[in-house]
Amino acid sequence: MESYRKELWFNTPTRRAFINITPEVEEGLAESGIAEGLALINAMHITASVFINDDEAGLHEDYENWLEKLAPHEPVSGYRHNLTGEDNGDAHLKRQVMGREVVVAVTGGRLDLGTWERIFYGEFDGRRRKRVLVKIIGE
Repeated sequence: MESYRKELWFNTPTRRAFINITPEVEEGLAESGIAEGLALINAMHITASVFINDDEAGLHEDYENWLEKLAPHEPVSGYRHNLTGEDNGDAHLKRQVMGREVVVAVTGGRLDLGTWERIFYGEFDGRRRKRVLVKIIGE
């Protein structure tokens, strides 16, 4: 069994963002030479997410609005976590809802995604450097 590891780095200029990282994961898969196996893609920060869904702007706006209703950023005084001097209590909750990682089958040297499925990095407390791990195992 072979193993491949790559880090993707992001520094979004905004507090929140959704970035399609499918091409970067596919690039890593090609670099790995693995044809059959599994790809794990996970956010390495507790205020960011990796998830799979459609790459459609309206859906992303729906996510933004829905997440803000579930865990509004303001008032920042509404989160006990923010008593530590942080202002990102909402980002931790948004990450919990959107998930830490995804696992995708690798078949014939390709990510085995559904027709409209794409892999996304979700940022909920941006404006600083963060990373995503791509770990691929197989043969």
